[in-house]
Amino acid sequence: MAKLTLISFPTCPYVQRAIIALKEKHVDFDVVYIDLANKPDWFLAISPLGKVPVLKVEQDDGREGVIFESAVILEYLEETAPGAKLHPADPLERAQHRAWMEFGSQVLADIWKLSVAGSEADLDAAEKALYAKFARLENTVVGPFFAGEKFSNVDAVFGPAFRQIDAIESVTPTGLLDAFPKLNQWRQALRERESVRTAVPSNFVDLYLERLRNNGAAVLKKAA
Repeated sequence: MAKLTLISFPTCPYVQRAIIALKEKHVDFDVVYIDLANKPDWFLAISPLGKVPVLKVEQDDGREGVIFESAVILEYLEETAPGAKLHPADPLERAQHRAWMEFGSQVLADIWKLSVAGSEADLDAAEKALYAKFARLENTVVGPFFAGEKFSNVDAVFGPAFRQIDAIESVTPTGLLDAFPKLNQWRQALRERESVRTAVPSNFVDLYLERLRNNGAAVLKKAA
């Protein structure tokens, strides 16, 4: 197996997806965190979009490569890493899972809008967008994980999203999942999964909330 190094910053939800997948497959890897406010030159030289995560691959024969974009990194790991497959074997089901992974990215985008909303109006819009997506998910999730007993890449995508809501709710209720019992069960199953629990630094909640406070996030004003 090649030497794998993930480059990210401590609260990035997208790198968490790759870490979760690697842990599920029991693959050794390193993580290097950078400061996105002061990106090092070596990072800008290897990241075409200047974004994280980036996966650096060093192969046994001396060849090296860089992969960017979390969805592409997950596909590469699925194709190359040993361990349990995180996509369904059936082509139709596999395509459907990939579609729900993209849906998860849209959910994460709405959570980001919620976290940066500085006004009640913006916060309300973000909450309504999330509620609509969660209502669709409630009718789709099988439980305890997305498609049943087997952990999948869809779960790897949603684990970091629910983690951000958990972090916010450690100081103030959001009510975002109150009407969705299946999603709450899924959220709990992901919260307890070792690969998901250990995909972030131990001080993740503090770091995440500090970032929201520094941005004047309206969602945290409820806790004031």
